[in-house]
Amino acid sequence: MTDNALMMEATNTTDGSPATATAAPAEATQSANANAAPQQQSTQGSDSAPATNPAAAEQSKGAQEADSAKQTAPESYEFKAPDGVVFDDTTISSFSDVAKELNMPQADAQKILDKVGPVMAQRQALALENLNKSWVEGVQSDKEIGGEKLQENLSVARKAMDAFGTPQLRELLNESRLGNNPEMIRFMYRAGKAISQDKFVAGGPARPDGARDPAKFLYPNQTT
Repeated sequence: MTDNALMMEATNTTDGSPATATAAPAEATQSANANAAPQQQSTQGSDSAPATNPAAAEQSKGAQEADSAKQTAPESYEFKAPDGVVFDDTTISSFSDVAKELNMPQADAQKILDKVGPVMAQRQALALENLNKSWVEGVQSDKEIGGEKLQENLSVARKAMDAFGTPQLRELLNESRLGNNPEMIRFMYRAGKAISQDKFVAGGPARPDGARDPAKFLYPNQTT
């Protein structure tokens, strides 16, 4: 018997049937791998698709919708001016256009007006007061109507106002402060001279507030 034949016989059992001892480990390994595969797939599946919380998802969706609704501008704004502040239609229209462009809600846009409105009104009043002050100073220093004869010239101008002015004109000149404008007083002074028939006779001492504010002298019945 050759060596190869002896090796062949060594793999057989004594009763002549093939031995299965060497095959068993291979089958066990395959079985273990088969059992491990579903477990690995299950683990991978849990990592790639984590479970979601329906309640949390619904809460997040509601928060997003609330934020979206909060940042939505209305079809048209309805603004209320702060106390003591008056906005003209042009100002409101321009502000509405900007608020619409920025997609501002009604409440947020109104809040801006409430904060900015009084400041704007204060600045406007200050600018008007400064302008009026410059007009008064211009009248007092004017070579034709101002100087030492200011009160006499204002009396002449008042004669024109009494002859031709209406209550509505007096109110307009007083409220707008245009009654202190040097050119307005110059016009009334020249008109008063044109209608004067007699020599001008100066009246009594001027009121203390006359030199400070010509309009108060020209329109004594008007309130400032």
